[in-house]
Amino acid sequence: MEAQHSAEKAPKYSIGIDLGTTHCVLSYVDTQDENARVEVMPIAQLTAPGSVERLKQLGSFLYQPHEHEMNPSSRVLPWTTEPTALVGAIARNLGAKTPIRLVASAKSWLCHSGVNRRDAFLPAGSPEEVTKVSPLAATQAYLEHLKNAWNHSHPEHKIENQDVTITVPASFDPAARDLTAEAARSAGFEHLTLLEEPQAALYNWIDNSNDTWRDQVSVGDIVLVVDIGGGTTDLSLVEVTEHEGNLALERIAVGEHILLGGDNMDLALAYRLKVKLAEQGKELQPWQVQAMTHACRDAKEALLKDANLESVPIVVPSRGSKLLGATLKTELTQQEVQQTLVDGFFPKVAVSEHPVQRSRGALTQMGLPYAQDAGITRHIAAFLSKQANANNDAPASFDPFSNMPGMPSQPESQDFIKPTALLFNGGVLKSELLANRLLDTINSWLIEADHENAKPLTGVDLDLAVASGASYYGSVRRGNGVRIRGGLASAYYVGIESAMPAIPGMATPMEALCVAPFGMEEGSSVEVPSQEFGLVIGQPVHFQFFGSTVRRDDSVGTHLDYWSPEELDELPEISVTLSVSEGRQVGDVVPVKLASRVTELGTLYLEAIACDNGQQWHVEFDVREDVREDAQSGDHAHHDSL
Repeated sequence: MEAQHSAEKAPKYSIGIDLGTTHCVLSYVDTQDENARVEVMPIAQLTAPGSVERLKQLGSFLYQPHEHEMNPSSRVLPWTTEPTALVGAIARNLGAKTPIRLVASAKSWLCHSGVNRRDAFLPAGSPEEVTKVSPLAATQAYLEHLKNAWNHSHPEHKIENQDVTITVPASFDPAARDLTAEAARSAGFEHLTLLEEPQAALYNWIDNSNDTWRDQVSVGDIVLVVDIGGGTTDLSLVEVTEHEGNLALERIAVGEHILLGGDNMDLALAYRLKVKLAEQGKELQPWQVQAMTHACRDAKEALLKDANLESVPIVVPSRGSKLLGATLKTELTQQEVQQTLVDGFFPKVAVSEHPVQRSRGALTQMGLPYAQDAGITRHIAAFLSKQANANNDAPASFDPFSNMPGMPSQPESQDFIKPTALLFNGGVLKSELLANRLLDTINSWLIEADHENAKPLTGVDLDLAVASGASYYGSVRRGNGVRIRGGLASAYYVGIESAMPAIPGMATPMEALCVAPFGMEEGSSVEVPSQEFGLVIGQPVHFQFFGSTVRRDDSVGTHLDYWSPEELDELPEISVTLSVSEGRQVGDVVPVKLASRVTELGTLYLEAIACDNGQQWHVEFDVREDVREDAQSGDHAHHDSL
């Protein structure tokens, strides 16, 4: 027992896991070897029934086979004869033929606050006979496969006893972070840290530079990290600063969670082929377009990789010759890929052109909240414009009357933060065609603003950088290397109803109190200096929260009675019933002071402390769907949040 305890105290490996929307990658570094370099572990997985291969990526797909589809002997993995789930390459391959049985984009569902992420409803829209799983369970299945693959290869250094860093999008709110951590703990990970994906990519660039990174950037540089993966576009700004005479890095802004990436591109190509076939008098059913999307992904990758390749054949699946007369074939051409992807997703626009929001239909299918505007360059322009003052001490200026009804609309400011360096990451940007279009567009904005071109930072493997940077981060946490300072990427506020007489037809105005400022470090806590508030106990109540990525100068206790629509984003309510202790009654309004704490995982706790006897109530920004009513002092009230 003592030996095990000492092993846990000094893990041999720092392991990094990129838990991606379409692929997972596992890297590691031996922390007890000064000369060790980060390595990527090939992951054993089924690629077809009865066939096991070791690949650098594990597809983030889960397939729910028909009960007679695969016999037990064809599911055998190196560590088990009865895997609990079919994940990875085999899931992607089988799902391409039968998409109604394929769970995909679990990561996107995991951060979708419009659904209960513990409910089993994936694959979304599949018939009743298909077994359903929750986004949380699918995520856990991917992590369990990674754990089993590692433990099979390293039986003397189980993953449970190693330091593990799992990456999440910078735009994940505390609730989505908490769910990711819960899935990891349920899968058996014990020494766990979460790291933002763009930071991980930058750590990998630092590691690969062999200490020459300081020669490539200087104090005052602003690095824009653009990570375009299978499901999301993730944006971050990192400023190069100076600390005690040494160069330091500080993450100063992150973008919104944009569900826009390679998956959207594959679907766009599939619909282009649908139109082409329709012009030939051949109509496709929705399931065929969905299945054809997977073929378009492979064809897209081949055509973008080889500019000399003119076309790739595409076979349209069918359910028998009676349906279509014969198997349909078409092709995806180099010209179609370039037109659809370059002009459709990376249009050359001005920095003042931002995403277009269309009016929505009253009824919509319950699905993921994909970005309505496919122009990634427009999303980047909006981000840079919104963060125009991210590296200034002065807060962003705004006219408090500019958005009031009846006032003339103000022209949109052309000001934007000017990056001096660019780091690209994500499988989409492996294409030189797309990367060059993005680089040219951003530099055209800088030239227009009489600014120097941004220099590209190179030397990362766009598929493996995030996982590799995550394991390198384990060494950084031990004091080896430069650490990117960050903290909370948003300031958080709790809503307070104004004390004013009722006015017919008008809701009580809401004010906002800052409970966690921008940049508040993980592991820190702070008391909210403010007047006392009344807390209702023993009855269902709701907390309203707000977040802001632009009000970076507000300190704890800042009280807002007015803000412009661009400054604060309203977050989903948290509904709780707070416990009643001895000496108090249901419905009592208890005078309290507030305090807040940020955990090491980036989860935010709000604490209400009774002024009379110090009793504490905690409201956690997580997504546990069960409201608990504990009669103990200091209980946690959990419900859907953020």
